[in-house]
Order: sequence, then C-alpha cells, then structure tokens
Amino acid sequence: MTSTAATTRYALITGANKGLGRETARQLGRLGMTVLIGARDDERGERAARELREDGLDARFLRLDVTDQAVVDRAAADIRREYGRLDVLINNAGVVEADQNPSETTVETTERIYRTNVFGVIAVTHAVLPLLRAAGAGRVVNVSSRLGSLHKAADLAAPHRALLAYNSSKAALNSLTLHYAREFADTPLKFNSVTPGAVPTDLSCHQGNRTVEEGARVVVRLATLAADGPTGGFFDDHGPVAW
Repeated sequence: MTSTAATTRYALITGANKGLGRETARQLGRLGMTVLIGARDDERGERAARELREDGLDARFLRLDVTDQAVVDRAAADIRREYGRLDVLINNAGVVEADQNPSETTVETTERIYRTNVFGVIAVTHAVLPLLRAAGAGRVVNVSSRLGSLHKAADLAAPHRALLAYNSSKAALNSLTLHYAREFADTPLKFNSVTPGAVPTDLSCHQGNRTVEEGARVVVRLATLAADGPTGGFFDDHGPVAW
C-alpha cells in the first residue's frame, strides 16, 4: 500500500447519485476523502461520480442496491479489494410512501419501505463492518428524520405527517443506531442518527425549507467526528433530537 493510500480516507454513501447523498459526497470530497457513490443505476451513478470528479473531487461509482444481498456483498468485496478499509459509512438510501391515512397503508407498501430503510441498512452495515473496523475509527451515520421521533409523534395535538411505513421505518432505524452504538461502545467505532431537516429532494417531492447543502452539513459533521465525539445519538444541526 502506498503512503497516499494509507492516509486517504474512504467514505461510502448509499443512494448518492442525487439529492442529499450526492451533496454529502461533494462535501466529504472537499475535505479530501475518496467518496464512493453507491447507486443502483449504473448510468446515474457513473454520471454523478463523473460530475464530482469534474469539480476536482475523488469520486468513484460503486454499484449498490441495498435491497439485494448479493449486490451488497459484491460491493463490500470490491471495497476490500480496492481499498482495504472503509472510514465512513453513510446509510442515506431511502424511500417513502404516498400520503395516506395510516389505516390505509398496506402490508406490501410497508414491506417495500422497510426493505430499503431498515433491512438495507442492516445488510450494508454488516457487509462493511470488518472494513470499518479495519479503519480503526470508523464512523457510521444513519440518515433518519424527525418524522421517526416517537417523542414528536406522541404529541397528538401537534401537526404531524402521519406516514405509517416511512415514519416507523425511521424510528426502527434510530433503534438500530442505538443497538450498534451499545455493542461497539468500548471501541473507536461511532454510530449516530441524523435528521437533515426538510430539504427539497426527490424523496420530499422537492419540498422543504432547507437547502441540500444545509442538510448535508450535519451529516458530514457526524461523519467526521473526533475521537471524543458522541456515539448513539440522534442529531440535527442544533444538537440532540428527542427520540
């Protein structure tokens, strides 16, 4: 391994060909990281990586469908072969259902949402965990949402977008964060959840009061935590968020 390879930091962002994932890759790239653009679609993923390279960043496409275990395993093997480790994992890929009453949400819809938002996170995290441990001080950031906050949902008098499948999947994601953080509490690995706020992306039907640049900043902050940084937390750019 060359001295350059030994000092380069590698970050994998799932769902990184557009929106928040792509902007997160851009910001991490500007910090000098090699960013791996995880995406299901080869053309879109290659284009995103190419455009980031045209901006002077070290961006590389990695075919990754978080709902396909075989593809996840191949991606992890590719990272192991090419880089030997992974410094940052950002579980950003996510899907949402159309607005409807919770009682009208089907099992099929809920399974589809969970397949990406929960099971996909488990699949990718487990596949690259040896690579994160090989990095010595890996950082895992799970992109969640305030809609996953049970504290917020419990206030029945407050306005709340009641998306049964999406909201509960993000609550489950937050639970995953806590379980991983607890298991690795005595190691340099750190696991945190983050809510980027309402940013205008495909996921939000391009509605939101924050830019993707603003939303990505808190993701990047947690991805680059120092050794004395927190683990097992849920954060926005102002600090901890109630679970």
